Formats: sequence, structure tokens, C-alpha cells
Amino acid sequence: MSMRGNTYPALVLNADFQPLNYFPLSLWSWQDALKAVFLDRVNMVSEYDRQVHSPSHAVNLPSVISLKKYVPQARRPAFTRFNVFLRDRFCCQYCGGVYRAEDLTFDHVIPRSKGGMTTWTNVVTACAPCNLRKGNRLPRQSGIQPLRTPMQPTTFQLQQSGRAFPPGYLHEGWGDFLYWDAELES
Repeated sequence: MSMRGNTYPALVLNADFQPLNYFPLSLWSWQDALKAVFLDRVNMVSEYDRQVHSPSHAVNLPSVISLKKYVPQARRPAFTRFNVFLRDRFCCQYCGGVYRAEDLTFDHVIPRSKGGMTTWTNVVTACAPCNLRKGNRLPRQSGIQPLRTPMQPTTFQLQQSGRAFPPGYLHEGWGDFLYWDAELES
């Protein structure tokens, strides 16, 4: 198996054993994770069956690591296009369709030309056809209303939304650290 690239990423947990981020998932390359282990900045929580070797030692690659010092999470998330999509769960707030991020835009509920601001409470996720249909008009003028009233999410709410969209690669041992509210098998 190749050791190039990010073949064996390590899931990074805060000191409270919660992921630093869910979307994008907080991952470090095996090289960065191993370096942090040797510098005593993190604890190795879980490891892969794969080893790296020096002339005198063999070490398993970290699969899950936790920071030794707690990193406080921001209470208010940054206002970014991607975070708006995440808040709205990649769902057009006019037609309800779910799209990939690259197929979405955001729409000012009250258009900027009519005094609308670019804020959490005035921007919603929209697909291109709905955004064109609404145009530079108020919702009552265009005949389409947002499905949900836009609001500023908390970091916790964005993390919860992110958990609903797992990345393409999830190591089998990470589930115990990512999905605390998943239904247990009976």
C-alpha cells in the first residue's frame, strides 16, 4: 500500500474528544499526526494496522488523535457562502431541492438594491433557476417565499448540519467519535 498523500489521515479531536470540525471533517495527514505525537502535543487514541519504520523502531500510524490542550470553539461562525449552504443543508430555500455546493448560489431575500444587507438574516441558499425566477424582487413581488426564515446559526448548529454530510472517506474506527447520537444496533 502506498504511503503517499493522505492515505492514512488521522481524525483530530479536541481535548473533550469532540471533533474540531465536522464539515470539513478535522483530519491531519499521517505525517503531521505522527509528528504531533512525538512532540507530545496530542494523545494517540486509536491507530491503523499500518506501521512506519525507522532503522530502530516501528510505530503504528495514528487513526484518531486528541489534542492535549482544549481549543475553544468560536461561538459565532463566520459568515461565508459555504456556511450559508451548510446552515440550509444544501437545500434551495425556495423549491426545496437538494444540490451540490457548486450548483448553489445565495439569494438576498430583500435585494441589495432595495436596502437588503448581506447578513445571516437576509441571505438564503438558492438554486440558479429559483434565484433567476425571484430576481431583484421582494418575495411577495416574486410570489416565492423562503421555506425557512433565515437566521444566524450557532457553531453547534453548523456542526450538527455538517454531521449530516459525511465526507467521502470515513475510517471504520471513527464512528465512535463522530456520531454520538446514532441509533445503537439492537
